[in-house]
Amino acid sequence: MDVEYDVIVLGTGLKECILSGLLSVNGLKVLHMDRNDYYGGESSSLNLKQLWKRFRGNDEAPESLGSSKEYNVDMIPKFMMANGGLVRVLIHTDVTKYLNFKAVDGSFVYNKGKIYKVPATDVEALKSPLMGLFEKRRTRKFFIYVQDYEENDPKSHEGMDLNKVTARDLISKYGLEDDTIDFIGHSLALQSDDRYLDEPAMHFVKKMKLYVESLARFQGGSPYIYPMYGLGELPQAFARLSAVYGGTYMLNKPECKVEFDENGKAFGVTSEGETAKCKKVVCDPSYLPDKVQKVGKVARAICIMSHLIPETNDSHSVQVILPQKQLGRKSDMYLFCCSYSHNIAPKGKYIAFVTTEAETDQPEVELKPGVDLLGPVDEIFYETYDRFEPKNNHEDDNCFISTSYDATTHFESTVDDVISMYKKITGKELDLTVDLSAASAATEE
Repeated sequence: MDVEYDVIVLGTGLKECILSGLLSVNGLKVLHMDRNDYYGGESSSLNLKQLWKRFRGNDEAPESLGSSKEYNVDMIPKFMMANGGLVRVLIHTDVTKYLNFKAVDGSFVYNKGKIYKVPATDVEALKSPLMGLFEKRRTRKFFIYVQDYEENDPKSHEGMDLNKVTARDLISKYGLEDDTIDFIGHSLALQSDDRYLDEPAMHFVKKMKLYVESLARFQGGSPYIYPMYGLGELPQAFARLSAVYGGTYMLNKPECKVEFDENGKAFGVTSEGETAKCKKVVCDPSYLPDKVQKVGKVARAICIMSHLIPETNDSHSVQVILPQKQLGRKSDMYLFCCSYSHNIAPKGKYIAFVTTEAETDQPEVELKPGVDLLGPVDEIFYETYDRFEPKNNHEDDNCFISTSYDATTHFESTVDDVISMYKKITGKELDLTVDLSAASAATEE
């Protein structure tokens, strides 16, 4: 291997595959390697036999669950915001031509023991049973402010500079109740804890606008879309893209040892006695364990069911957010459900995930509030995994390491990491101004 690459990417997790695709399109020479013989790394997609092998130690799944190959169970299940960062990346790179999307049926929030549809517009606010009559009017006023807000139009600012005013101050101007703030912050602006309240309101308002604009995009019951056959298609689509632009992929490469020179800078990767040279290394935390630190742990339950989640308006695909305050926790809990309508399970079967940032060592106890909302389950698997983030300085060692996937069931934080890594690797901002109509999603069968 006497070619020098601009970048060697290790691991075919979703973040690494997106970066590999973006860097190839940007004209860099990319070699992409993985120690596994399958795509996806932590974010792979398993059939029923693989699922059984991973969690039960054998591949003897009960026949009553149907054919193994009809299951595509994503290990890191996340919905995409229809106008969000990931969809923009997909359009920017033209990966949309390899994928078919379908709108997600429902977006719900847990409040005082019940599940409610997330009201996102002034019209929905007036209809929502989440609030009393006067609160509905106040919320409607706030929603209209957010919908009309334009950064470049001072008339829409109502005398407030959102780069200075905190989210808490902005909300207090409208006199909203705590429960209302809870669902707006966590299920509309998708904040995973309450720190955002004391930060400038601009980010919060932009997140709310993204939700509302995404919701309007497909006129479905949610702002989310999801690929047919699940996310397992995504890493492969980016792999194809990278190949079109001259990137090289090698799976099943054992060890993949990063080589450093006397100054501690990465200059290549060795596998099976051969070293490929490069200027930069991009990888997930498992390839450079000495350069990352543990920052948390995700607890999750994976369930196979034969029915829809109750109280979700017969949604075949749905996200329910359980805000931290409602459960007396430090972070939110997320429910994700998808089914045969997205071709990820046989007809009549549903796959549900309950995930949260672990605060104890007992996932069964900790996830109970979410699991209880599912009703009877055919099978349930529990697991926890550690979350890592890089502690190295990429300027010192030429290594660019992604952070582990968090507990959220939407892609917003994942894309933020990719965009920030892209800027560090290339020194350029990623331009995501694209024609969003290039990605369409079927809303009906």
